[in-house]
Amino acid sequence: MSPRTERRSGLMKWLCRFLKGPKPGEPSRRRPQVAAGEGEGALWHQRPARPKIDPPRNENEELVDRAIAEPLAEAVKPPREKTHRGEDSNDDEDLTRAVQDSLNMNPYTPYNPYPPSQAQPIGHRVCGGCKHEIGRGHYLSCMGIYWHPQCFRCRSCGHLIRETEFTLLGTDSYHKLCYKELHHPKCDVCLQFIPTNGSGLIEYRAHPFWGQKYCPSHERDRTPRCCSCEKMEPRNTKYMSLGDGRGLCMECLGSAVMDTSECQPLYHSIRDYYEGMDMRLDQQIPVLLVERQALNEAMEGESKGPHHMPETRGLCLSEERTVSSILRRPRIGGNRLLGMRTRPQKLTRRCEVTAILVLYGLPRLLTGSILAHELMHGWLRLKGYRNLNAEVEEGICQVMSYLWLESEILPSSSRHAQPSSSSSSSSYPATSSEKGGISHTGKKLGEFFMHQIANDTSTAYGDGFRTAYAAVNKYGLRQTLSHIRLTGGFPV
Repeated sequence: MSPRTERRSGLMKWLCRFLKGPKPGEPSRRRPQVAAGEGEGALWHQRPARPKIDPPRNENEELVDRAIAEPLAEAVKPPREKTHRGEDSNDDEDLTRAVQDSLNMNPYTPYNPYPPSQAQPIGHRVCGGCKHEIGRGHYLSCMGIYWHPQCFRCRSCGHLIRETEFTLLGTDSYHKLCYKELHHPKCDVCLQFIPTNGSGLIEYRAHPFWGQKYCPSHERDRTPRCCSCEKMEPRNTKYMSLGDGRGLCMECLGSAVMDTSECQPLYHSIRDYYEGMDMRLDQQIPVLLVERQALNEAMEGESKGPHHMPETRGLCLSEERTVSSILRRPRIGGNRLLGMRTRPQKLTRRCEVTAILVLYGLPRLLTGSILAHELMHGWLRLKGYRNLNAEVEEGICQVMSYLWLESEILPSSSRHAQPSSSSSSSSYPATSSEKGGISHTGKKLGEFFMHQIANDTSTAYGDGFRTAYAAVNKYGLRQTLSHIRLTGGFPV
């Protein structure tokens, strides 16, 4: 037998004796135990021998036997060819390490098939409220976030959360009702939480300009809407009834033009604006403010021209007729207009245009934008622009309306400017906004009217405006008008 085999055999014998215990008659190497009830100085004695019964073998004992058997089996194998020096010493070291590992096993430790995995160290639990370590005290946890019980408070109201139902937004905790109050949208009309639909989703309508949110049901329950700014006001808000099916909010009522005499200064201001753009009107065109019924009747009798739906607010007449115009501004009584006085007025044809009709009761800026649009129709007819298709004529008229609004609400430094070679002036003329200024409410209202023009979805008024506005931006107004006269279309 080789020396290596002898060493292994001796080591295995020693290991077997150690694990099996002393032979009969040999003294025990375990420390004797103190008898129950004995005090200090009592004699040490060995426990009485128990009947020898083979205890049930556990998994650790089987591992020890396997660790002993495998080296012994290896020892009886024929020697392998040495590949390098020191292989015998490495084998001995491996055997010694296996024996030490076997000795370190505690055969009496019970096996736990579900050991705690990734337990959070006590010192690593940080409170999501005060940001301090929680330590060994009581704590609350949810979705990997920990709190001291006294730190689990609502982010909104600051009170402790004692309910079993709460809401987490990131690391912020909320009472369920507080979260709903903060983040669930409320209707701007009924002031209630917008209900969910059949799919459990929050469904609401929103105004594209004002951002007003409201329940879809208010589009069908006759909730009043301002005929000017299109806003739905909260319930029980005062509206002004114009007597022809239209309602006006209080903000728009503040600058409303109510009769024909009030409209005259605005009309002359817009004529001056045209003149400043080298578009002088040689004929005086009558302007009348009328009720909705009178405008609809005149529109039905007009032989040609498209009309802006769902409601036409202005009309450029080219035929003789009698129109009932508003003579005197009505009084305000409660939420209605009182004392409306009208008079019939016969319109005779002295030129291509007989009159311009505009709905009464609209804010000054909206009335002005309608006048600028209809006055452009008159200018085209008086200057001999014939047989234009609807997209070209309505498009260039909408451009004039848009540019006039822009001159009213924007400072001169940020206005639309056209090339100096295309016009007698390098920028559009000053108007009343520079002379007297305009309120914040009026400016916002003017921006809304510009938004309406720019985002119109109709072919003639919407697509026509966008094509015409692009041509004016590229070539200037005068060159665009010259091209329309020659070709009947916009330059590209």
